[in-house]
Amino acid sequence: MKRYASFAGAGLQALLQYRSTFLISAVTATTAVGVQVFLWRAVYAGRESGMLGGFDLPTLTTYVLLAQILGLVQANRVDEEVSGEVQRGDIAVSLVRPVSYPLARFAAGLPVSLTNAVLVAVPVLLLYAVLLPLTTPTATGVLLFVCSAALSLVIGFGVNLLVGFAGFVTTNIWGVRVVKDTVVAFFAGQVVPLALMPGPLAAVAHVLPFQGMVDGPLRLLLGHYDGLPDAAGILAVQLLWAVALSGLAAVAWRGAVRRVEVLGG
Repeated sequence: MKRYASFAGAGLQALLQYRSTFLISAVTATTAVGVQVFLWRAVYAGRESGMLGGFDLPTLTTYVLLAQILGLVQANRVDEEVSGEVQRGDIAVSLVRPVSYPLARFAAGLPVSLTNAVLVAVPVLLLYAVLLPLTTPTATGVLLFVCSAALSLVIGFGVNLLVGFAGFVTTNIWGVRVVKDTVVAFFAGQVVPLALMPGPLAAVAHVLPFQGMVDGPLRLLLGHYDGLPDAAGILAVQLLWAVALSGLAAVAWRGAVRRVEVLGG
């Protein structure tokens, strides 16, 4: 573990060199939440029951706010940094290091997620907690959410790492990242809760790993599950995807190493 601590420290130092990023991220997240909240308030204003797909307005506002925060925390830039190393040829240095490259990238990306959580997510959460009525979760919900959010970080890292490995195939993965960000945000439930999606779209979302990045943790936090067996099922699916994506990333890394060619001195 000690050898990976240096990667975590380097990742944190690199992040702190660009402190304006925190402000930009906070403004972006605050704006995104504000736009979504006002859109949903307009939807609820035209309904008599005050409920939509099992969500009242405070609960849906809480979902929208925390969905943006989870998306922010999972934006660890691993895909961008891996493809950048491949493009610059710096990946040659990583090949001779006596460490697992995927684990080193995880160690470097984890401080990015945690720093975003502390310096950006918490202030945005406190701001909207003052401005808007939110749902207060139960202690059980918070405990389940913490476990689920930890698994969602691993799933998000696996997805980003696999996208970063696309840099071994194409010289520029900008388009791949744009598509990934869009698909993940939609099928993770970051834009619309899966419970509010049309049946066929929800069915597709439930067989993809992305639902474990946002919708799963928030269902547990807000109590949108049928008893502890259902909660355990949500966590089990997340764990399955976390293990599967980690294994797939390990296989993809071995394949990429056999493919890579670095020229120059």
